[in-house]
Amino acid sequence: MTVRFNPPSGWPQLGRAFNHGVVEPEGRRLHITGQVAWDSEGQVVGLGDCETQVRKSFDNVESILAAVGGRLEDIVTMTIYFLDPADLPAIQKVRAEKLAPEVAPASIIIQTPGLVVPELLVELVPIAVIPLDRYHAPRW
Repeated sequence: MTVRFNPPSGWPQLGRAFNHGVVEPEGRRLHITGQVAWDSEGQVVGLGDCETQVRKSFDNVESILAAVGGRLEDIVTMTIYFLDPADLPAIQKVRAEKLAPEVAPASIIIQTPGLVVPELLVELVPIAVIPLDRYHAPRW
């Protein structure tokens, strides 16, 4: 069982979807390549719209997790890279919708001057642990 916790000495979450500590359960660890707002054709989804790009990035993460029996709640840590501080509310909004406080990972958000192509505004880099009773090898 994954244990998520916030010690009294930690700073307040203030409604943000993260936990200060996450103890991994038994399972298969899955490292996921940074996910951006590319569709299956390699086209950027949501040009100029960070909220749409975060949603598409989470959709991409969900697809990868599902391929091995995983769910968003299996993410134990998440690094988020973003360009513009004005986009933080949109990033935090979508993250809170996708990751309830009781299953939120340990996380970090890093402002960066750019991503792999100029049209991308955000990139998610999660690590998940898929419980053994749900894990299966990719089927293609």
